Amino acid sequence: MNDAARRVEVAPRIPMRNPDGHKGTFGTTLVVGGATTPRIMPGAAALAGRAALRSGAGLAVLALPSSLALAGATILPEATVVPLHIDREVASTAVERCLEAAETSHAIVCGCGLGTPGGVERLVNAVSDMESRPRVIDADGLNAIASAGRDALRGPIVLTPHPGEWSRLARAVGINADPLHDERRPHAAASLARRFDAGGGSVVVVLKGARTVVSDGERWWRHEHPNPALATAGSGDVLAGTIGGLLAQFHPRAGARAIDTTRDAFDLACLGVELHAAAGRVWSEAKGDAGLLAHELADALPAGRRLIQSAND
Repeated sequence: MNDAARRVEVAPRIPMRNPDGHKGTFGTTLVVGGATTPRIMPGAAALAGRAALRSGAGLAVLALPSSLALAGATILPEATVVPLHIDREVASTAVERCLEAAETSHAIVCGCGLGTPGGVERLVNAVSDMESRPRVIDADGLNAIASAGRDALRGPIVLTPHPGEWSRLARAVGINADPLHDERRPHAAASLARRFDAGGGSVVVVLKGARTVVSDGERWWRHEHPNPALATAGSGDVLAGTIGGLLAQFHPRAGARAIDTTRDAFDLACLGVELHAAAGRVWSEAKGDAGLLAHELADALPAGRRLIQSAND
């Protein structure tokens, strides 16, 4: 693999949906998250599940600590909930139940509001090692990978760090690059993707920021239209869920039955960033550049999808 990644100028088109499809056709996205200590955080996983559904996934499943199961079902009644034995520690049964749920899902999002209970690395490692499913690792899932000393992952897997999370991962694997400077961020994303690739490619890094960069180590793409409205709590959870929803629908490893399942993880991560941004643009055109709530962003994803499709017609 060359040190210099090749720039991709245009994000891929949104794949076609099967007009004869049903909810199973468009895949199930499993979201693993939620924390009970030191803060209670059921919302992040629910936002990711909402975004997966709004991006077009047919089904969403939330794997949450048992004490948050009712809250998750209330926040997102369209999802089913798998209760996990997690409080201050992750029980071995929690890992087992999570993997059982993953076997009947088409894509996995792990880390949104997961917190740092004892043994969380074991849970995240187990999800990260599920090569049979495309995975998105976000937020506390990334921190668990860094603290566990992981230095190799097998794709298809998408890592979605902001610059601080990128820095923790980079320190853990001995990378020295700049995740902040606009002109150096593509190298930072590509370097991390290459470093974590255990062979076969398909490790994708989404380096979040005003101009988010996506790279699989060989290619990179950058979203060039910043929107300050997106700088709001939960925006990253919506992005993770959006990418997870697209992976469930269209990645060939997912096993869903959409018309077009030829897109790889890099393509779908780029498309997820583009769709997330388009949803933000829809909201901003109506309401301005401040005050966006993350659930509103998720709910704008269908209009964002239509906006992208109209531009491509």
